[in-house]
Amino acid sequence: MPERRVAEIVGVYRADGGVRGELAYVVGRLLGGAHCSLCDITHATVRRKPDWDALVRRLGVPVTLLHLNEMPPEVAALVARTTSPAVLVRDGDRLLEMLLDASGLDALGGSVAGFEAAVRDALARRGWSLP
Repeated sequence: MPERRVAEIVGVYRADGGVRGELAYVVGRLLGGAHCSLCDITHATVRRKPDWDALVRRLGVPVTLLHLNEMPPEVAALVARTTSPAVLVRDGDRLLEMLLDASGLDALGGSVAGFEAAVRDALARRGWSLP
């Protein structure tokens, strides 16, 4: 399998963005009806985890995080085939491929270190390389 270079990693939360979307997620979370395992990985309460920011710097490629109402059509089409949250990888030719789906993210239990290991493993198994 020829090696492909990662140009971007795209994460899609299981929530809408904006004040209304964020508020709906927080209320849903408090009431037990809303859960996003990608949110658990990237955020501690309402702030981003410092470990997450350090990971993004280590990866050496842009990491774009999107809410459901912010997805461009090509991302939405791929996420629609599975579910959110999800993590996708994109190459320089704009090809998108699913890297981690909701069940894979759930298994990480909010761990940034676990996320890094899972991403690196998934990339290697699929023939992707980071810079």
